[in-house]
This record gives sequence, structure tokens and C-alpha cells, in this order.
Amino acid sequence: MPRLIALDWGSSQLRAWLLGDGGAVLAARSSADGASTLSGGAPAFDAALQSLAGDWLVQDLPVLACGMVGSAHGWREARYVACPADLLALQQHLVKVDTRSGATLHIVPGLIDDPGDEPAGGTPDVMRGEETQLVGLLALQPALADRACVLMPGTHSKWVDVQQGRIAGFRTRMTGELYAVLRQHSVLGRLMPAADGGECAEAFEAGVAAARRGLGADLSGQLFAVRTLGLTGRWPAAALPDYLSGLLIGHELLAGLQPDGAPLALVGDAGLCRRYEHALRLFDIEPAAVLGNTAIAGLWQLAVQAQLCT
Repeated sequence: MPRLIALDWGSSQLRAWLLGDGGAVLAARSSADGASTLSGGAPAFDAALQSLAGDWLVQDLPVLACGMVGSAHGWREARYVACPADLLALQQHLVKVDTRSGATLHIVPGLIDDPGDEPAGGTPDVMRGEETQLVGLLALQPALADRACVLMPGTHSKWVDVQQGRIAGFRTRMTGELYAVLRQHSVLGRLMPAADGGECAEAFEAGVAAARRGLGADLSGQLFAVRTLGLTGRWPAAALPDYLSGLLIGHELLAGLQPDGAPLALVGDAGLCRRYEHALRLFDIEPAAVLGNTAIAGLWQLAVQAQLCT
């Protein structure tokens, strides 16, 4: 029996799952109707949902969505919940939206970590969608709830401090986007092949090692070295993307890893997680857990907590 329509509505993609008892996936669909691709306000979002899952909506099922659908340019804004935040309490802040089909859409709010005027001069940070993945992670790996560092690699990697089932704080690092910009729109990319070939583990490891030698300093100088290593033939063109990747991930790890020894969990795309696992082992760190998309488990857990389904 279908129990819930679960949506992960990101910037570039809309993913939908029809969930049964216990959150079992009965069917899955996706479209390119991401929140950043739609214009026309609420009617455009309504039409995108109807197009993808209209036959599910007529079954009078609850609908729960996370991601950029709740942003200021989404269907309806779901205001950020401040950290430290109890993840399961997020269900108290769901935003309801009436759809054309008659179904009620519930939107999960994002999180904001804003230190305000702390003496250290911290800056605010935000997430949307990742909070639901964190709910799913802790549902699947409850031992991590007491204390953990959760690394969610991606275009904008999230480093999350979990304490006693709460998000104490987090930091976003734009490693993936920085790699893409440098690879496609900078002088570094001119020596690289138009498309990535096979992975060069040796070049990746050399990039990580270079970051470690620099102790996280002089990133701009080390980035230019990606070009000179190619110009002088020290590395072939096909290896330069992996060297650049290793360099950037190495700097990210230097900035994000904490000395307190908290278990580290990786959550995200399998290929990207493998790359981060590789880099972490060069730092002599073995992840306590590596999981893929935990948003489905998180949406189910929040729906149960909100009594949308049982």
C-alpha cells in the first residue's frame, strides 16, 4: 500500500518516490524541473509536480518535500530553523501548500548556522535538503547520533557537527563548484583535455600531498602550479584534472577535519564519496560509515514524526 509521496526538489532536478510501509520505495521518478529552472511562481511548481506525479496525487496520499522548493525562489518559503537544531523537531516547522490536485504539500525547512556577533567573527551558513539527509543518516546509523562529523561532498560540501542527535553547527565549502569553474573557465583548463578520461590515482594523490605539504596555505600559488606542472611536462594533460581535484579536496580536508577524533561519516554520490574516502585514507582516516542518498529515509522519518503517515 502506498503511504507517502516523498520529494527531493533541488535546484536542477525534481526527484519523487512513492513510499510504502516502513519507507519502502515502491516507485521512483525524476525530471529536470528543478527549483532554479522554473519560472512563473507557484503555478509552475504545481504544474511540474502534476506532470511528474499526477497519478500518485489522486491517491489522497500525504506529500512531503525537501530542498530548494522551500527557498525564497521556490514554491513557498520555509524559513530556516536556527542551529543548534533538533533534527526530529524539524517536523514542527513544516510549511503547508495546497496543490491544484487537492493534495497538501508539506515542505521541510532548511537550517541556518549564524554565530551573530561572536568574538571570533563567524559568518552565517545555510543548507536546504541536506538536513533531511541528516535525519535519514541518523535513522540508518543511530550510533552516530551521540557524536559525529558528517561530510556531505558535492558542489557545495557540507561539514556537519552532530552532538546528541542535534546539529550543533555546520560549514559549507565550495570545493565542487570551485573545481568546475577552474576546470572550465580558467587558464588551468587550457592544458586539460576537453573531457575527463580515466582516473589517475597517482596524480590525485600528488595533489592531496601538495595540499598537506602547504598545510592549507597559499592555495592560489598551488593552483597556478597545476598549470606549470602541465607546461613543463611533469604531469601529462590527462592527469591534471585529478591533480587539481586532489589539491582542492586536500585543502578542504585540512580545513574541515577536527582533532577531537569524532567518527566521520560520508553521505552522498557513490563516486564522489569514493574519491573523498581515497583522500581521507591518505590522512590515515577511515570513515565510520559511507552512505548514498539518505533523503528517502529522512523524508519517511519526518513524515512519521509529523503523523503524516504511520
